Amino acid sequence: MNKSLLSVLIASLFTLPALAFEPFPVKDIRVEGIQRTEAGTVFSYLPVKVGDTLNDEKAAQSIKALFATGFFKDVRIEIDQNVMVVVVQERPAIAKLDFVGMKEFEKDVIVKALKETGIAEGRIFDRALLEKAEQELKRQYLTRGKYGVNITTTVTPLERNRVGVNFNVEEGAAAKIKQINLVGAKAFKEKDLLAQFELTTPGWITWYTKNDQYSRQKLSADLEKLKSFYMNQGYLEFAVESTQVSISPDKQDVYITANINEGERYQVSSVKLAGDFTLSEDELKKLVTVKAGDIFSRDRLNASTKAISDRLGKEGYAFANVNASPEIDKEKRKVAFTIFVDPGKRVYVRRINLAGNTKTRDEVIRREIRQMEGGWYDADRVAASKQRIDRLGFFSDVNVETPAVAGTADQVDVNLKVTEKATGNLMLGVGTSSTDTVILSGSIAQNNFLGSGNNVAIQVNSAKRYRTYVFSYTNPYFTPDGVSQGFDLYHRTVDTTSTAVAPYKSASTGGGLRFGFPIGEKESLGFGLGLDSTTITTFDESPKYYKDFVKEFGSTNASIPVTLNWISDGKDSYFFPTSGTYQKAGLEVAAPGGDLTYYRATYQLQHFIPLNKKFTLMMNGEVGYADGYADKGLPFYKNFYAGGVNSVRGYKAGSLGPIDVDNGNEYRVGGNSRVIANAELLWGLPGMEKSLRMGLFFDAGQVFGKDQTPSTSGLRYSTGLSAAWISPVGPLKFSFAVPLNDEEGDKTESFQFQLGSTF
Repeated sequence: MNKSLLSVLIASLFTLPALAFEPFPVKDIRVEGIQRTEAGTVFSYLPVKVGDTLNDEKAAQSIKALFATGFFKDVRIEIDQNVMVVVVQERPAIAKLDFVGMKEFEKDVIVKALKETGIAEGRIFDRALLEKAEQELKRQYLTRGKYGVNITTTVTPLERNRVGVNFNVEEGAAAKIKQINLVGAKAFKEKDLLAQFELTTPGWITWYTKNDQYSRQKLSADLEKLKSFYMNQGYLEFAVESTQVSISPDKQDVYITANINEGERYQVSSVKLAGDFTLSEDELKKLVTVKAGDIFSRDRLNASTKAISDRLGKEGYAFANVNASPEIDKEKRKVAFTIFVDPGKRVYVRRINLAGNTKTRDEVIRREIRQMEGGWYDADRVAASKQRIDRLGFFSDVNVETPAVAGTADQVDVNLKVTEKATGNLMLGVGTSSTDTVILSGSIAQNNFLGSGNNVAIQVNSAKRYRTYVFSYTNPYFTPDGVSQGFDLYHRTVDTTSTAVAPYKSASTGGGLRFGFPIGEKESLGFGLGLDSTTITTFDESPKYYKDFVKEFGSTNASIPVTLNWISDGKDSYFFPTSGTYQKAGLEVAAPGGDLTYYRATYQLQHFIPLNKKFTLMMNGEVGYADGYADKGLPFYKNFYAGGVNSVRGYKAGSLGPIDVDNGNEYRVGGNSRVIANAELLWGLPGMEKSLRMGLFFDAGQVFGKDQTPSTSGLRYSTGLSAAWISPVGPLKFSFAVPLNDEEGDKTESFQFQLGSTF
């Protein structure tokens, strides 16, 4: 029986007879015995007020009302010359909660969970609730596979009628999945079926993924994956008949058994459309990928119905209903499908609502939205709007909902909710890289200056090899139709004396004005005009090639660089894309009128292919060619280089390409053409998908001199593991590579990293 209720009954049995008295008007009410509870709180619960007539019934009601609060473990009513005296004994309050031996959980997580059971600091202590708290804590451990956990609770009285509650936890080891059995599997090998499961027996990475620990939710998801696997192979009637999960007596091993019924394999006999098509039937038929004679596949059928629904959505039919109805012939093991199409009413967008942008101005978001208010609903335009807003890089999350407008059948609102992230960066610090021992750096950058969407940046980098002082400004919407404008002022110095490149120093000072012109939804043209002054310093050990250039053109040269570039950006995300294609073609020409005349042309093609929800294949190719014109050669400091974390990993930065031999010394001098190719399998770590991504890569590349013909025979190859991390101190890239065909004289470097570049 509940102890509180028992106290009430005992008080009622023994107190009421003692309170037998003649009714009287209450002159005053006095409360005795309270320590923490305010007298006003007691008065608020009493059914008796000053001036009321107190009798046996009202006295009993008062006692019950005060017991019901849970604040008191004893309540008495006494009478002192027409004064009602309420004598209480308070329950103790919980002063603190302590956990000893708890390593699996953060204290805050458990404190929050226990609070829902009624046990929390500052609350009234109830021993009955303490048992619920113990069960809740044990339940939390069971979700982590720790079935042998032992919890002992100690309650310690403290001064001022308080108690301390201590949970002593013996966690024990987590139980591991010893075996997963599939009973009834005949069509496929069990190992192929278990490959569909996230749950698994202990392996080399399960210490991190915890997939060797039983979880009811994971098992349900795995069984659904198994069902999808079978149904995509034609087993239309596949079913999981039962599952059993058992644990060994020592609570260390978990055994999972699933009893399945595969059923028969079905072939599609026919597919037809029915209903109100709105669009031409021939156009809709082209979207159906399931054909007569195919083995049934649920994924392909769902993809077909979704494609039809999406196509209708482009025409404004936001609530189109497209369903496939099967007709099963069990004797012939064939199934015919009729896809019923009901477009519903054509839908308009009433209003586009924004939420979550406390810093970013509405106009910065709205100018990226391609769906217009008052126009037909277009699913593609809504998706494009979400993608464009995400690519701004101002938000960690962009969510879109299209609820129907209440009371209408042909209107929706588009609700865009964004989660802003810090877009400014102030950094002063010391760092290192694999090419520079110590880097003193500082930067002030704001990608969303005052919420305007403009970019302002001041960058200082003291790396010995590449020292930079830059101020830049960009307005992506210089005009309302999306023409961007920006400018840069810079001073850069290069010192190659401690690198694989032939020794020289350069100091460049200049600036430039640039414009960008949108020519399509995902395409833009850029144009820039600048002025640059570069001073070259050579050394005794510099190659003759460098010295001859300085002798011919002088140590200081002015140039007028004109740049033109074309960009097509179809990636689905700014930081860690999983699908889409990115292309960039660029041309830099030193215009006549300066001391130097040259050109550099580059092209990059990057493609992201989603293999499944976890893995993405990235393919990247880059080519470049440069030369001088008007009887002037290409400045050697405008040569292409390769090797390092951003091109061919496993080879030192700038070490690939032509070698100049001078006085018995070998120097890397770069070349006028470059070829780079990368293939990388990418995946995010669970729980850190938006900040940390791993990769397994294969790189190839080389730099060729003017007298060399680019060919695959000269390429260098490498393979290895990579990591990209958006860290609190800036973007980081790591790689551990193994060169596959390095030759004598190549400068290799297995571990490479970089701080502060764009991924």
